[in-house]
Amino acid sequence: METSKQNSENLNQEMDVLMKPPNMIAVDGPAASGKSTIAEKLAERLNYLFFDTGVMYRAVTWAAIDRFGRTDIEAAVSELARTIQIDVRPASKSDGRKTDVLVDNRDVTWEIRGPEVDANVSQVSTYPEVRAALTDQQRRIGLQGKVVMAGRDIGTVVLPEAELKIYLDASAEVRANRRYSEILRRGGSASYDDILTALRRRDEIDSTRAIAPLRPSDDAIIIHTDGLCIEDVLMKILAYIS
Repeated sequence: METSKQNSENLNQEMDVLMKPPNMIAVDGPAASGKSTIAEKLAERLNYLFFDTGVMYRAVTWAAIDRFGRTDIEAAVSELARTIQIDVRPASKSDGRKTDVLVDNRDVTWEIRGPEVDANVSQVSTYPEVRAALTDQQRRIGLQGKVVMAGRDIGTVVLPEAELKIYLDASAEVRANRRYSEILRRGGSASYDDILTALRRRDEIDSTRAIAPLRPSDDAIIIHTDGLCIEDVLMKILAYIS
């Protein structure tokens, strides 16, 4: 009887562990796959920290363009990544932003989403010293737990310890249309064809780079988001948690 009772208690403890949300969740995927939006919504549901690591690379890219007018001087960009202060804070304005992004106390939230940054951020992300400088900061935040971290190499490099790893994917055409619509909603102007071309080029760079190439981790749950709304994707992920 004692053994049966003990086994029952052990089973209940195991079930309790399984029912608890993962302490660290990694959400990866290519540009405009919806990973930031989904990660933000998931973090809201779980009352976790939402951390889009891509803003760090965008901030370094923007800073290099602002200070040097170019991003192809690897040594200079790497040194910049080590010295500038990048802060990510809760959104202070109701203009569609998910967070405030500051570089040396300057608000660059929308500047880092510009087409020039789009065209150069993949190059900057291939620089080993830039990735090392930013990965250390990302891991420090992620390992504190209760975090949903979005990026391109979270499950494979930045946070391989994450208990739940999601990889979101979508066709280039669907992703380009999402980015195009986002720009129009903000009152900007853009060419769908230009965005599609830039996305395809970025996919090629991200997936073939020598350092931390874009790919799902072996234990990632892959979700194709073509034809799915945000709530559909969110419910698919929540099914693995509850």
